Amino acid sequence: MMFTHKQLRRSLAGIAAIALTVGLSTAPVRAESTSPESSSAESSGAADASTLRIATDGFIDSFNPFTSFYLLPTNTFRYMYENLVANDAKDGSITEGLATEWSTDDSGTVWTYTIRPNMKWSDGQPLTANDVVWTYTQMMENEDMAVANGSLVENFAKVEAPDDGTVVITLKKAQANNPGQEIPVVPEHVWSKIDKPGEFKNDKNTVGSGPFQLVSYEANKSVTLKANPNFWRGKPKVDGIQYRYYTNSDAQVQAIRSGEVDMITGLSPEQFTAIKGAEGVELNDGNGRRFNSISINSGLADAKGKEFGTGNEALKDKRVRQAIRAGIDLETLRKQVMQDYAQPATSFIPAIYSTWALPADSPVISGYDVEKAKSLLDEAGWKPGSDGIREKDGKKLELRFLTDASAPIEQNTAKFLQPWMKEIGIQLKNESSDADTVSERSTKGDYDMYFSGWSINPDPDYQLSINTCGNRPDAEGNGGTTQDGYCNPEFDKLYQAQHVELDQGKRAELVKQALAMNYEDTPSIVLWYPNQLEAYRSDRFTGFTKQPSDGGAIANQVGYWGYTSVEPVSESTGSEDGGGLSAGAWIGIAVAVIVGGGGVLWFATRKRNADDRE
Repeated sequence: MMFTHKQLRRSLAGIAAIALTVGLSTAPVRAESTSPESSSAESSGAADASTLRIATDGFIDSFNPFTSFYLLPTNTFRYMYENLVANDAKDGSITEGLATEWSTDDSGTVWTYTIRPNMKWSDGQPLTANDVVWTYTQMMENEDMAVANGSLVENFAKVEAPDDGTVVITLKKAQANNPGQEIPVVPEHVWSKIDKPGEFKNDKNTVGSGPFQLVSYEANKSVTLKANPNFWRGKPKVDGIQYRYYTNSDAQVQAIRSGEVDMITGLSPEQFTAIKGAEGVELNDGNGRRFNSISINSGLADAKGKEFGTGNEALKDKRVRQAIRAGIDLETLRKQVMQDYAQPATSFIPAIYSTWALPADSPVISGYDVEKAKSLLDEAGWKPGSDGIREKDGKKLELRFLTDASAPIEQNTAKFLQPWMKEIGIQLKNESSDADTVSERSTKGDYDMYFSGWSINPDPDYQLSINTCGNRPDAEGNGGTTQDGYCNPEFDKLYQAQHVELDQGKRAELVKQALAMNYEDTPSIVLWYPNQLEAYRSDRFTGFTKQPSDGGAIANQVGYWGYTSVEPVSESTGSEDGGGLSAGAWIGIAVAVIVGGGGVLWFATRKRNADDRE
């Protein structure tokens, strides 16, 4: 999901390595179930055979598709509202959505869409081209309606409906990516009657076109959706979905073991290993669409060039930033911290998108090289002091690494980085705090480096756009959205060139040139592409669809495929106890986590961390 205007809280890790601190008793720890529909039977594991229960700790601000850009709401939007065109489950390519076909003129500026006939909203009202026009026009004319996806309509000159079955989008200038992507279309007959749509929470009895509709939401307890009988692909085979909140990670893991929930995603490597072989539980190690990185404060400024923040002046020198990368053993870090449940990374476009990703054999890619790092620092004028820490103009080269105290992956990464940086002459201080503080400080530029992560959609245009100079927000987060505060006018030229290049092969080369330039400029160091580690109750549900279909993930897709195809194994399936963990199993989990995660207990909160970010 795309967004502008308010700076997304840039922080934290993609997947937290969660330590499972467990009382070593003969009885398993009970998961905390906080669903408002909970009963004694449900708490013991019994459930409606047609409701898919998903464990979550995701942050929710609202269910307003015009304003929210957090991961859990965004995922529900994809089930609640159909887009003009969708992303296929097989490989993420463009496929039918509300439109059955589309074309563009020779100039690439006029796109015409044929709307599927006889569609209905979930309340039975007809869905026509006028709903699409109304949705897009609101985003073009009302800033309050452009908070989440405003960048997607910035190039729109006008949107028209010549008839109920046709939408015509006229662009200001040609663009390569399909303009019908990623914008949830809402019903005009509902939203036009809302006085302040930018403030509307949209948190119950929604009207939409997607496979499921939101019935109710109770903060920190549950999100309940029901199947839409009017969904154009057909009513889903399950009656509904319920996201259920759990206060900590071991509660979520125990919930999947005991049968209190049917699906869990975002498992840490330790959890994933420990849960192998659990009765009735199937695991999925999916190639993800996220990257994790260390964002570097290379000198923050807003779109007009007004500087702000407390970043170390030394980081404005590209050679210092490059030295930091050369001094990090990325392969060791990936294997030790992620236990190899992550793919090697090059740029901020994950390898899952092979058309666009920067190849590993690109000549700009450099590896772990301590001597090179030292040489770069020498060139930048930083000479070793008596204690080995480099100095220049009477100042030591000391940097702050801002991390979330509750995220073991971040803490473990810092532990590896500190001695590596000291070896090349940089004193690295791990400034560990809570997630909200990390969020606030990173927005204000009060850091030198911090742990970051993003989920990337199949077309690279948006992620490239948030690395352009004009997209930088101010110190309050107003304006655009930036990935790392990066600004290079030459990169901007490459972004614009790929944006209008209609030949995909030529466009891919331009994208890779832009990625290579960003790599050399080093506003961040991409660490890895984390695998999406998931588990589901195969004794209750079957038919989960992955994206991509070959080795992909079930949850957090660019689309609604993961749960729309699910069906109950049988109406009578589901045991009351679900096979609780034995004391020996919990001891095994505890030992594995203490070795791999430092024995730290991570409490999942409602804080806005990188796992919450789309």
